[in-house]
Amino acid sequence: MSVLRHAAAHVLVDDVATPVLTDDQAHHVFRVLRVRDGEVVTVTDGRGRWCACRASGTDIEPIDAPTLVEPRRRPLTVGFAIPKQDRPEWIVQKLTEIGIDRIVLLHAERSVVRWTADRATKHVAKLLRVAAEALQQSRGVWLPAIEGPLTAADFLPSAAAAEPGARPISADDTSIAIGPEGGWTADELEWAAGTVSVGSTVLRVETATIVSASRIVMHAE
Repeated sequence: MSVLRHAAAHVLVDDVATPVLTDDQAHHVFRVLRVRDGEVVTVTDGRGRWCACRASGTDIEPIDAPTLVEPRRRPLTVGFAIPKQDRPEWIVQKLTEIGIDRIVLLHAERSVVRWTADRATKHVAKLLRVAAEALQQSRGVWLPAIEGPLTAADFLPSAAAAEPGARPISADDTSIAIGPEGGWTADELEWAAGTVSVGSTVLRVETATIVSASRIVMHAE
């Protein structure tokens, strides 16, 4: 895995065995990053497969057979009530860097931000691009699934809701839900598979999301 960390660039492609860079990717690799002939560039398909390549001109050529990184036996999921402005993009970027497998956008009972179907399609498409960029930056090989928006009522039965004063996150927790700024309602806490604490203070959605993600990844490794 040291090759991934020390490569001159890491790029998401359709097929790691015969990688083809898009015009934008080639511009970024050879113009922005200034990768030179002979330098190593790694590629991944975002589904666990990656390969080391050698830069040549404005192309890359595989120098090893593709490697497969097996998925987690128990995928890690973080759901969060959609916050305002560009904070969902920041959250998805960080969750991808941390290594969360599944990201779920939520509409909670006290949510201020609610996306219509049309807005959701546009926002999720943008979040997928954010995740792809974050995967390349962090040298990851598994692109997270991004789902939703789902209602909290649909998601909480399979997740532990973050709630001050609850028990600490443990190795048994693989799915965490972060509520809106106004907190979960009593009904939502009843629907949840359990409750967990992400700290003794009241955190913003993005802060609670990153804290919970870090803890479940730590327990999984």
